[in-house]
Amino acid sequence: MAKKVLVVDDEKLIVKGIRFSLEQDGMEVDCAYDGQEALDLATANHYDMILLDVMLPKLDGFEVCQNIREFSTVPIVMLTAKGDDMDKILGLEYGADDYITKPFNILEVKARIKAIMRRASIGQASTENTADENIIENGDLVLDKRNRRLTILGTEYNLTSKEFDMLLLLVTNPRKVFSREDLLQTIWGTDYPGDERTVDVHVRRLREKIEPNPKEPKYVRTKWGVGYYYQ
Repeated sequence: MAKKVLVVDDEKLIVKGIRFSLEQDGMEVDCAYDGQEALDLATANHYDMILLDVMLPKLDGFEVCQNIREFSTVPIVMLTAKGDDMDKILGLEYGADDYITKPFNILEVKARIKAIMRRASIGQASTENTADENIIENGDLVLDKRNRRLTILGTEYNLTSKEFDMLLLLVTNPRKVFSREDLLQTIWGTDYPGDERTVDVHVRRLREKIEPNPKEPKYVRTKWGVGYYYQ
């Protein structure tokens, strides 16, 4: 089945170029030119990936990303014309999985999309075993690998794909400390151009979602100067 991508940018030439290139690779592409249109399409359709510009009419990319995260864990890659690191970090804070800075090479965009989709496919294939193997229970946490769901003490929590992957790695390796570099290479891949701050942002956001007190984490803990581990 062809992968389906939503491309969102108010610059029609950019959208046209990305759409043509992705369709050449056999993907289905929907396009939106403002934030509200993007949110409407994301609500009504299932996508394997969303490319989302930051500067948009009606709703900006951060608002769109935040709204989508209320109901979906679809991978979101932010497109930003600014080189300021705070914009990139802010995008991650709102639930984005990755970012690409304009001007970009379309080959870079395609490579990033394929890498994320490939990791998602590998993760899905690895979970197609017995039902028992798909359920990971450790302490208060229950992770359903097939459906990518997390419940804690009976309450379900909505995680992004990267948050789920990170938590799954930690939970299945209890008390093993992973450095930021380990997590970056394992979760984002060796070809990811970002830095280790990406890991810190995702850990902080994960804690805000699942920890009773994020300042004193019960589940995702810090080994100061080394990295992160699960209880």
